[in-house]
Amino acid sequence: MIRLSAAALAALLAIAIPGNAQDRPAEPADYRTEDYRAPVPTTLAGARVLSTEEAEAIWREKSGSFIDVLPRAPRPANLPAGTVWRDKPRHDIPGSIWLPDTGYGGLAPSTEDYLKRGLVHASGGNTATLLVIYCQENCWMSWNAAKRALSYGYRNVAWYPDGTDGWGRALLPLAPAEPEPRAGEEK
Repeated sequence: MIRLSAAALAALLAIAIPGNAQDRPAEPADYRTEDYRAPVPTTLAGARVLSTEEAEAIWREKSGSFIDVLPRAPRPANLPAGTVWRDKPRHDIPGSIWLPDTGYGGLAPSTEDYLKRGLVHASGGNTATLLVIYCQENCWMSWNAAKRALSYGYRNVAWYPDGTDGWGRALLPLAPAEPEPRAGEEK
């Protein structure tokens, strides 16, 4: 049997596991507006950055509202009549609300309003409510949305950068999700 010292094991893990802090970009001053599926920073000024274990504890204690911001592919406008369109299924952390398309760097006024209304719904209108914002691993959408929530005056924002990928790797439950309705839509 091979025995490794703690230092040797740490060195091996640093080499073997991608996405170490030294491979992460610095936190930008503004929103990310391109290349959304890329390594993300390890920080978000004003927000708490959560590990999967921390996110799980908040979820189990029901001490925060979980918000998924993963985009949703729109139905193509040029589909021939009679063509069946099936959305790609989305699975979320159970109890989450899904506010698709709200993590882009620039938001149309209607999308920004959708995000603001979704945050009010998730927080019950209380800006001190813990909001846990996520999407997938290496996805700037959640970083942008969490930064935007801070700009709206929410004081207890947590960003979960591993999102549903990290949650699933930890063998934690995921549940089918439907997006929160937009203005004029029914649930």
